[in-house]
Amino acid sequence: MNDQRAAYRRFCREQPHLPVFVQDWYLDAVCEGGTWNAAVVEENGKVIAALPYFLKKKGPLQYVTMPPFTKHMGPLLHPDYNELKDQHKLYKLLIDKLPPLSSFKQNFTWQASNWIPFYWKGFAQTTRYTYQLDLQDIDQVYRNFNRNIRRNIKKAQQQVKVEIKEDLEHFYLMNQLSYERQGLPIPYSLEQLRRHDEALSTHQSRAIFFATDPMGQTHSAAYLIWDRQSSYYHLSGDDTDLRQSGAGILLAWEAIRYTAEILALPLFDFEGSMMPNVERIRRQFGARQQPYFFVWRYSSKLMEWMDALKGSR
Repeated sequence: MNDQRAAYRRFCREQPHLPVFVQDWYLDAVCEGGTWNAAVVEENGKVIAALPYFLKKKGPLQYVTMPPFTKHMGPLLHPDYNELKDQHKLYKLLIDKLPPLSSFKQNFTWQASNWIPFYWKGFAQTTRYTYQLDLQDIDQVYRNFNRNIRRNIKKAQQQVKVEIKEDLEHFYLMNQLSYERQGLPIPYSLEQLRRHDEALSTHQSRAIFFATDPMGQTHSAAYLIWDRQSSYYHLSGDDTDLRQSGAGILLAWEAIRYTAEILALPLFDFEGSMMPNVERIRRQFGARQQPYFFVWRYSSKLMEWMDALKGSR
C-alpha cells in the first residue's frame, strides 16, 4: 500500500485543483490516531483515479472514517476521465482496491455527484448539505443578505475592529467557548490544532480573523482556509457574554470579502451544518444549498452494533 500512497502524492502534485481536505500534506497533519492511505488507479504510469481514506483500528477491527478537521473526501478523478462511463468503471476499481474493512464511512466532496457504483457494491448513502456563495459580484452578494444580517454587520462595525492576527492560542480559547456554550468538550487539543495550522500556514492556505472592541475584549474569532477553487469557513468561536454585538456575523462577511477581494476565489463555502439554528443563519446570508453524500458500508455486524450503541451509525 505504500506504493499507492506514493502514487497519490504524485497525483496531488499533478492535480493542484484538488480540494484542500484531500491534499496529501493536509492529511499528513490531521490523521492522528490512525493512518491515511489511498486506493489509486493508474493508466500508462499516470494516476487517473484516487480514493484517499483515513484508516483506524479498534481491537481486531479495521475501519475507515473521517479524520479530524476534514469536511469532505471521496473519489477523485483526473479531469480527462470524468464522464459517467469513466466514473462507473473507475469507482468500481477504486472500491476493489480498498483494504479489508469492518466499516467504511466518508463524506464525499460535493463534486462527486455520482455514487451509484458504490450502491452496486453494497454501500448506502444519505444526503447532507453545505451552503455556498458565488462571489462573481461581491456587491450583489451583500444585497442578497437578509435584512437582519446586514443590520448585524452595521451594528458590529460600530463596536469592534476586525484584524487578521497570528494568535492561535487565543483562537483556540475562543473556539472552546463556543463548545462550552453548547455543553460540549472541544473535540481536539491545542497541539492538534497547532499541527493543523502549521500545515495550512506553510502552504499559505489560512487566515485567522478576530473582532475586538476598544477595551481589548475579543467578541469573535474565525479561521478561514482555502484551496484553488474555494474558501471554507472552517472554525469559529464567540465570547458567550458578547454575542449580542453581532461580531460573529461581521467576521463571516469579512471572510467572504477576503475571499473575493484578496484571494480572488469564485466560491465561499460555509462548510455546511445540519443543525437547524446554524442552517437558518447560512440561508440568511443568501447562500445556496449544495448537497453532498455521506456514504457507508458495514462488513462487520459487531462494528455495526458498536456504532449503533454509541449513536454514530
